[in-house]
Amino acid sequence: MAERDYYEVLGVDRSALPEDIKRAYRRLAMEHHPDRNPNDPEASEKFREASRAYEVLHDPEMRSRYDQFGHAGVGSTGAGFGEFDLSDALRAFMRDFGGFEDLFGRSRGRGGRSRGPLRGSDVQTRLRVSLEEVAAGVEKTIRVKLLQRCDTCGGKGSASGEPTTCPTCQGAGEVRQAQRSIFGQFVSVHVCPRCEGQGKIVTDPCKACGGEGRLREDRRIKVRIPAGVESGNYLTLRGEGNVGPRGGPHGDLLIVIEVESHPLFERHGDDVLLDLGISFPQAALGAEIEVPTLNGPATLAVPAGTQSGDVLRLPGRGIPRLGGGPRGDQLAQVSVWVPTRLSTEERRAIESLADAENFIPPKSGKGFWSKVREAFTT
Repeated sequence: MAERDYYEVLGVDRSALPEDIKRAYRRLAMEHHPDRNPNDPEASEKFREASRAYEVLHDPEMRSRYDQFGHAGVGSTGAGFGEFDLSDALRAFMRDFGGFEDLFGRSRGRGGRSRGPLRGSDVQTRLRVSLEEVAAGVEKTIRVKLLQRCDTCGGKGSASGEPTTCPTCQGAGEVRQAQRSIFGQFVSVHVCPRCEGQGKIVTDPCKACGGEGRLREDRRIKVRIPAGVESGNYLTLRGEGNVGPRGGPHGDLLIVIEVESHPLFERHGDDVLLDLGISFPQAALGAEIEVPTLNGPATLAVPAGTQSGDVLRLPGRGIPRLGGGPRGDQLAQVSVWVPTRLSTEERRAIESLADAENFIPPKSGKGFWSKVREAFTT
């Protein structure tokens, strides 16, 4: 079963701050902790899944790799990380939440939404690349429509140039409500409904942007695609998404990779497979033939006695491993071509060999796919 997106597992945005990630994980971990859900395999699995997501996203370096390459960027990082089990999850939880306050839910201080301009939303776009570009890595320029700062009002949204202080919250971005009960007075804090936590409002909206402080425009952005990517991998360009309303910071731009199918090659992990037709004399006598590869033509040695279905290997002519490591190979599946038209002289030559002992085929052996499996595992 495919692993879920780690941000989705924790229920946070890709722009989430470290404290948001920690808070989301703690909530899930306390809900699904094995001590609170004895003999419940589903809860244990959710606890393990949340812990693994937290281990990646709370570490800046691993989060960066995950943001760039998805699960492929962190799947084998660290000793045994690819086999993260329940005991690993419990150790991670106790390491960061083993204190008395955390275990029993004591507050570490008042939280709440920070006052100020809202952050812009993330934008996702797809980028198609060829198999040759995957093999070499490539820089591309993409065109995407994004919300950008309004030049007329400088992004402030106000025709006069400056928003005014919100009269509801007096610029605090939050409002407090006091309630009395038999246990005493309680004070609840909420985001100001009028300014949405920004502390300022626009009373004279800019005519160009309608008070938003931003307009949708076409942008051209250069993107460096590393060698070895696969369909479904994605790159995160920090601060290249939509700008926030009225001077808010930019969101992120997520570029999802889509690898195009190739007319000659079929990809299998880091290896590529080529269907190769050769003549009967080349198969019987052996030959050196020129074959296409992802980075130009190469010479392939065909041993004498090669059969249809044999798989020949060109080491190091496949796809580089994402993030470094050995390059894959190119495999050539051989098909011996049989002519459909023969001259009188050619027919006589073949008829003279028809009854020769070496031209009588042996009994059936391994099939093509068995040979392919052997080629991929040797």
